[in-house]
Amino acid sequence: MSEFIVNGGKKLYGDVTVQGAKNSVLPLLAATYLSNSECVLHNCPRLSDVDASVAILEHLGAKCRFEGNTLTVDSNGCFSSDIPETLMREMRSSIIFLGAIIAKCKAASMSLPGGCELGPRPIDIHLSALRQMGAEIECTAGRLICTAPNGLSGAEIHLNFPSVGATENIILTACKAKGTTVIYNAAKEPEICDLASFLNSCGAKIKGAGTPTVVIEGERELSGCVHNVIPDRIVAATYLFTVAMCKGAIRIKNAIPEQIFPFCHILQKCGCDVSVNADSVTLRSHNALHNFDVVSSGPYPGFPTDAGPSLVSASCLFKGTGVFVENIFDSRFRYVDELKRLGADIKVVGRAAIVTGVKNLAGAKVEAHDLRGGAALVSAAVAAHGTSVVRNIEFIDRGYENIEKVFAQLGAEIKRK
Repeated sequence: MSEFIVNGGKKLYGDVTVQGAKNSVLPLLAATYLSNSECVLHNCPRLSDVDASVAILEHLGAKCRFEGNTLTVDSNGCFSSDIPETLMREMRSSIIFLGAIIAKCKAASMSLPGGCELGPRPIDIHLSALRQMGAEIECTAGRLICTAPNGLSGAEIHLNFPSVGATENIILTACKAKGTTVIYNAAKEPEICDLASFLNSCGAKIKGAGTPTVVIEGERELSGCVHNVIPDRIVAATYLFTVAMCKGAIRIKNAIPEQIFPFCHILQKCGCDVSVNADSVTLRSHNALHNFDVVSSGPYPGFPTDAGPSLVSASCLFKGTGVFVENIFDSRFRYVDELKRLGADIKVVGRAAIVTGVKNLAGAKVEAHDLRGGAALVSAAVAAHGTSVVRNIEFIDRGYENIEKVFAQLGAEIKRK
């Protein structure tokens, strides 16, 4: 297994161009299966989760090729509907292929997905929606067997929670279903808008993406298109929070300012100098920073759960006490004990992490347990005095493209071993 060796404690300066969004490109890859000709995705990040999705597409019969950060997918003529357990276990978001496969093939067979262990993430909301559209679904020995013997039909679907994954699966399914589908209490995340934009460019008819009500007119023939994946707001947050705790200055290029506003707003309140342009954000951190009061994770436009670990990591070196409340996942705080190894002062009470800032962090050996918590440990190691070793970095590679090279570019002393 690989690990990062970090000699921390250095100030960070420089420009960073944000990679394409992991949480956007994965449903986009599932959507390419619905197309009858080539799809081209620019700004596609080179991640292990992307590799896992490409492996699924190739198993289903698609032809995929990478050229730098451009991925071309041709699913024309592909009607395979079975995904083996070995591929499904690679990541939790592999369930997003369910909607695309059953929409195209009127049948799907796959095992329950794997991925980071963040607590219960039931897919019942996905399955309930597909059943309303005419799918018959059985779960036997950990495997989903889905059929639509009478075809799929549009439906009015009321989500009891604005689930991003369920919203995406319904949109993918509804593009091929008969009639009109309406999703109420839909997720509003930018990644939903990116998926709808891609599908509309392919010939779908989707309205209302980014609002609580999404309307999809089905029975559309989907062709290929050329699409630019939106920048990754969670990756941008990681770099902003890291520079804030390390001191220095960073310009985030290829950013969509409104999508990273929650991070900039908090950092401004903590004492950072933040300036925003049309496609970039600049942060300067030179003075002592004070902790935030209370920040709670929530659906967009609230503070994203995926950025919580980076915020908690940064707040370890802010003066005073900050409280972060996690409202999405039950087991999100597994990284906290590892931050304590570096000298952090954090108490977890129920869903809240209570962080009291310390003067310095000290190098130590730590282990990543999931993607976002692992990235937070790298940030803390870059800020800590002395040498740190971050293990299990395969989790981090799921969502960050060469994170060590980005930090090295900013002046950190970090290498992959």
